[in-house]
Amino acid sequence: MHIFQWMRSLFYVVQLYLMMFLVGVLFAPFALMSKHGARRACKFFARWAIWSAGWIIGLKTEIRGEVPTGEVIVAAKHQSFFDILIIFNALPQAKFIMKRELMWTPFIGAYAKRLGCIPVNRGRRGGAIAKLVQDVAREFAEPGQLVIYPQGTRVTPGDQKPYKIGCGVLYSELRQPCVPVATNVGLFWPRKGVLRKPGLATVEFLDPINPDMSKDAFMGVLETTIETRSNTLMAEQGFSIN
Repeated sequence: MHIFQWMRSLFYVVQLYLMMFLVGVLFAPFALMSKHGARRACKFFARWAIWSAGWIIGLKTEIRGEVPTGEVIVAAKHQSFFDILIIFNALPQAKFIMKRELMWTPFIGAYAKRLGCIPVNRGRRGGAIAKLVQDVAREFAEPGQLVIYPQGTRVTPGDQKPYKIGCGVLYSELRQPCVPVATNVGLFWPRKGVLRKPGLATVEFLDPINPDMSKDAFMGVLETTIETRSNTLMAEQGFSIN
């Protein structure tokens, strides 16, 4: 059974990258003409990835909670590439804060730039945060949901990674509500390797945190909220947190 699932996973991964190439090429003229065209291309790819995961590898998806539609910060738990696709598909106008290296990735970088995603240099902490605030303020001229991963990287289920201050700085500077997002996706789609497991991948939008807290208080509430709920979602699928 394990070998069969690995083969199904390999087929899924190959067809997914092939579809990424096809969508990137075929939608390129529309993406060049407008951000709307770029967003439609990315939505199509995200929906394909989610739909094909269901019938090829048996990985279904579920959205819980109220999906925000206004101008908010969305602070999400990040466990794998798949949670990016689920969140992007759910939000009407998502813009991601992403590591700068990804902007050089074929298709992903070009489309991300058209969508208004904001690259950050993680190697220069003080300068990076100042530049991040400046870039975000500029992009907020257009409505949308700003998605940030407070831990700054994908985190394997059960691992502990600190929450970075950049999210708190944006919360203080932008004075926007922040919607925490919990997930269990990493149980089925790991950070590395080919094998994808069948199951129910859940992304849950939690109650917004109003923009009236101090930065330190906000960071404490954000971490507790996301980690507690993500642990609950993983426990629902039989994963035990030590």
